[in-house]
Amino acid sequence: MTDSHSLAAYLPRFSEVRLLCVGDLMLDRFVAGEVSRISPEAPIPIFQVGRETSMLGGAGNVVRNATALGASASFIAVVGDDPVGRELTAMVGDEPRVEPYLLVERGRYIAGAQQMLRADSETLRSITDHTADEIVRVATEVMAGCHAVVISDYAKGVLTPAVITALIDAARAAGKPVVVDPKGGDFGRYKGATVLTPNRREAIAATGLEANDENALAAMGTALIERFDVEAAVITRSESGMSLVTRDGNTQHLPAQAREVFDVSGAGDTVAAMLAMALGCDAALSDAVRLANHAAGVVVGKVGTSVVYCDDLLRAIHAGAWSAAEAKVMSLSGATEQVERWRRSGDRVGFTNGCFDLLHPGHIFLIEQARGACDRLIVGLNSDDSVARLKGEDRPIQPESARAQVLASLASVDLVVVYGEDTPMASLEALRPDVLIKGADYSLDQVVGADLVQSYGGAVLLADIAEGYSTTTTIRKMAQ
Repeated sequence: MTDSHSLAAYLPRFSEVRLLCVGDLMLDRFVAGEVSRISPEAPIPIFQVGRETSMLGGAGNVVRNATALGASASFIAVVGDDPVGRELTAMVGDEPRVEPYLLVERGRYIAGAQQMLRADSETLRSITDHTADEIVRVATEVMAGCHAVVISDYAKGVLTPAVITALIDAARAAGKPVVVDPKGGDFGRYKGATVLTPNRREAIAATGLEANDENALAAMGTALIERFDVEAAVITRSESGMSLVTRDGNTQHLPAQAREVFDVSGAGDTVAAMLAMALGCDAALSDAVRLANHAAGVVVGKVGTSVVYCDDLLRAIHAGAWSAAEAKVMSLSGATEQVERWRRSGDRVGFTNGCFDLLHPGHIFLIEQARGACDRLIVGLNSDDSVARLKGEDRPIQPESARAQVLASLASVDLVVVYGEDTPMASLEALRPDVLIKGADYSLDQVVGADLVQSYGGAVLLADIAEGYSTTTTIRKMAQ
């Protein structure tokens, strides 16, 4: 299995992961507009306000990234007893798959806005001892049901040294990996974590070392590991990518994956969330870092404090293998959103599925009939692992990226969804197509999902098959 396919195989598993995220919750406000003239009172630009948006920042952005990729999260943070605190509470409550534990303290206010101008309003004092004890108590209780822990430290007073030490000790006792997004130059409070994710500037401040080349970066990572008793250090280097250094001395320098950089806001949150999710589903650390590097490359190509979705990540992972047809290849969540848009336009949605290992005229004949029965056609494609289980360990002949690319290049196909199960039942339940199409070599009672589609008024079409074409037969002839 190639690197891109092995990385893509983790994506469906994110939905099984629950993170525990503890940190500084912030409210990010973004004001969009334009500057068309200079003020007559002073040599400053006049900013014409257009659109204002608010979103969860800080540790809240870590949680947003995790849930955008299908994970769930237990989220512990502190908010103020004020309008901003109430707005944050409501926003967290609106996040899917988040179990919030928001503790309230009077006078705590953390908000910021940025782009052309950044203006911060915040309280930097440490939380009270009572609040600190509550954070540790709640975290210890919910940790057993989580797969990994993220400590998102923005140095706003929530994560005191005592709280951090208690969280790491509890996680280690429970056998949970701990990813720390650190701040400042004193990393001693993170002792015992699994992974530290400082940026280059923070790593220099913590070690006193320079990082002018890859050897120096390796030495810096080793210093972080030895001084602060962590298993690994992931040093993010903005447009230069990131470097992984592990306790056993292995070092990997990954180049940046971004095609264009619009905004680096929140990229560290994305990296921390991705590392924790990957480690939470037992990914190797090297795979977790490659996933984080792809995710960071996606998020810096967006404006503002943004998140990465499965479709974004899937396209980034397969970017080297997929051509212009890649926009048609989506995760199930992305496909579900697309189907809703089609339905609002009155389109009739069809679905067919298969392995499509070596595309032949029989496949084309089926696909064209399927497209004729609907306005939009989705093709469900068995993943490499699924094909191997169904057809044997010597299959597929073509990897899923190639099979998806070929299908997506067909004018009759509007969307391709790769699924890892042996049947497309989960895809059918989510997409609820208006018509399900299979070849007439199946009987109606053999068609997976036929009962489901008919139960809500959909139709099942048994399409004619072109005789004389078979992937298995083709492969057998090739072997002769």
